[in-house]
Amino acid sequence: LLGDFAFCDFGMSVGRYYFALVIIFGVKPFYYYSSNNTFVFGSEIKAIFCLPEVPRQVNEVRIGDYLTSNFEDKTITFYEDIFRLSPAHSLTVSHKGIQLQSYWCLDPTRELCLGSDEEYAAKFREIFTEAVRCRMRSAHTVGSMLSGGLDSSSITCTARKILSENGTESLPTFSAIFDQVTECDERAYINPVLAQGGIEPHYIYGDTLSPLTEINRVVWHHDEPLYAFNLSLNWGLYGVAQERGIRVVLDGFDGDSTVSHGVGYLHELARAGKWFTLFRELKGYSNNFNYSYQKLFWAYLCKYGFEPIISKSKPLRLGRRIWQALGKRIRQKAHASINKPAWRATLKSEFVERLNLKERRKALIKALLESQNNQRAEHYYSLVRGEMPYTLEVLDKTAAKFGIELRFPFWDKRLVEFCLSLPPEQKLHQGWSRMVMRRAMAGILPTEVQWRGGKSNLSPNFERGLLTYEQERLEEILINNSELIKNYADIQALHDAYHRFISGANKDNDVIEIWKALTLTLWLKQTKLLLTS
Repeated sequence: LLGDFAFCDFGMSVGRYYFALVIIFGVKPFYYYSSNNTFVFGSEIKAIFCLPEVPRQVNEVRIGDYLTSNFEDKTITFYEDIFRLSPAHSLTVSHKGIQLQSYWCLDPTRELCLGSDEEYAAKFREIFTEAVRCRMRSAHTVGSMLSGGLDSSSITCTARKILSENGTESLPTFSAIFDQVTECDERAYINPVLAQGGIEPHYIYGDTLSPLTEINRVVWHHDEPLYAFNLSLNWGLYGVAQERGIRVVLDGFDGDSTVSHGVGYLHELARAGKWFTLFRELKGYSNNFNYSYQKLFWAYLCKYGFEPIISKSKPLRLGRRIWQALGKRIRQKAHASINKPAWRATLKSEFVERLNLKERRKALIKALLESQNNQRAEHYYSLVRGEMPYTLEVLDKTAAKFGIELRFPFWDKRLVEFCLSLPPEQKLHQGWSRMVMRRAMAGILPTEVQWRGGKSNLSPNFERGLLTYEQERLEEILINNSELIKNYADIQALHDAYHRFISGANKDNDVIEIWKALTLTLWLKQTKLLLTS
């Protein structure tokens, strides 16, 4: 089966229920509670609480994972004894109990071998076009998100081409634009897509929206705190789509992970001693994406060139010791964001120790570091990490509030399997990441989009929105009403982070810790009412 849905099959004759989450990567949530003689399931946790026998207790382990930005446990929820069914799993309930089974997984060892770059591009175009086409089946008008990025533009241009071939109506698109925070504005890439015709554009002004737009309603719909910093933009865009009468929207979420930037290929080249090829790729990459070539090449040369030679050189024992000491310091600095993340300063040490949160993060860190060994391992990790099903569920729940079904062509099983199996040089070539896709979109995408480097960063708009529209609410919740999170957060450290943020002296990730504390407080406030009602 292909598609994003969950289903239940009740076999009365054999006295069992069969549930399957036919979502390879996670879109439609499936929650359940089980006891000796009760099994309750639903697509929303609040539905499960309709039964009085379901216990109502906050899960502090999940709170700890949330505050440490750990999404690797794909079954845990914010409530004790309520679980989510993992993507690509089935669950059977019978008098014998519950049986969980994985029915599909990616194969990171498979490599596709075709005869030329053109063949790889043609195959990508074929699979991608079908991934878009099959998601356009609807009794209602289909729309598309259009940010100006490579992913949403590729979907939009392909969908428009399909509509044109069928002689049907133009394609409604939905875009956020920014007049005041111009560094976030992507009209330089949106407009060339529109200029090709066949599109009915709709806009919202993203810099007029607070990140906390209707936040209490948002939290209620999600049954959990919101990690998604820019969800207010989706909320606004889905509202416009609903007004237009759209019921299905194509979304280009995280085509980066599906196609892969292929940066792991650079590590493979350096490890194999292919310095000329590495030199060429780094030179192209620095030109295409505005990075310093010297810094890039020096980093790879030190790690894969000098360090192995000096560390093994017997005549240079003293030099080796010095080099190892320097290398250790370099590695510690490089991994500082992993080993000493910002949450360590804002969480209560007693809470971290009581729930053993450092150990829970070890699996995440281990998987992250191991994925850097080669390109395919890095690609595989980006596809199976816990953030993917979490984010897909968040987007799906938000759209559902507006009566909209999101469909994600880049998360088509066939396309993901194809991209993972590609040789590394099809993902990174001549300094261009996602090369196979850029080639495949020739004649479909405007060249300005096809060969753009990088993508917009929405962080300036997010930070400005909090300071411009929500400083009073931030003060009220974080400074005057921090009682609900005092068991989890170091309140003084959180206050310090807040004051740095509003004064413009914020450290990296201060705003992230503030956001997590803020949305956790709002959720706990709602949950307190829910659990006592």
